[in-house]
Amino acid sequence: MRLTSYTDFALRALIFTGAARETVTIATISAAYGISKEHLRKVVNQLAHLGYLITTQGRHGGLTLGKPAEKINLRAVVEAFETSQLAECFDKDTNTCPIDGMCKLKHALRNAQQSFLKELENYHLSDLVKNPQLQVFVRQRTG
Repeated sequence: MRLTSYTDFALRALIFTGAARETVTIATISAAYGISKEHLRKVVNQLAHLGYLITTQGRHGGLTLGKPAEKINLRAVVEAFETSQLAECFDKDTNTCPIDGMCKLKHALRNAQQSFLKELENYHLSDLVKNPQLQVFVRQRTG
C-alpha cells in the first residue's frame, strides 16, 4: 500500500509541528520539506478542520497542535486522509471485474489493509517526534 502525497504531507506537517513545540508556519514546513505551499495549505486546512492543528492568523500566527501528540493516533490520521481503495473490486459502484464473487483477492487485500491499519493504531504522533535528530532538523528550520 502506498499513501497518497496528501496523506504523506499531512503526517509530515503533524510531525514538524509536534517536534517544533512552538508555533510554525506553512512557509516554514513547506521550505523544510521542499513541498508546495499551496498543496500544504489544503492539507493544513483539513488537519485544522479535524482538530489536529490550530491555525492562528496575524503577525505571530501559524500552526500549533490541536491536541497533545499522545492523543494523535496515526491510524486515525491515515483513515481521515486516505479514501482510495486498494482495488476496483472494493467499490460496489465502479466494480467491473468479471470474476468478482469468485476471486479471493478482495478478501486477501482487505485483510492486508486491515493489518496495515491495525499496526498504525499502535503509534501516536508522540512516538514520532521524540527523535533527537528530528528535533535538531526542526530547530534549524524554525530559527
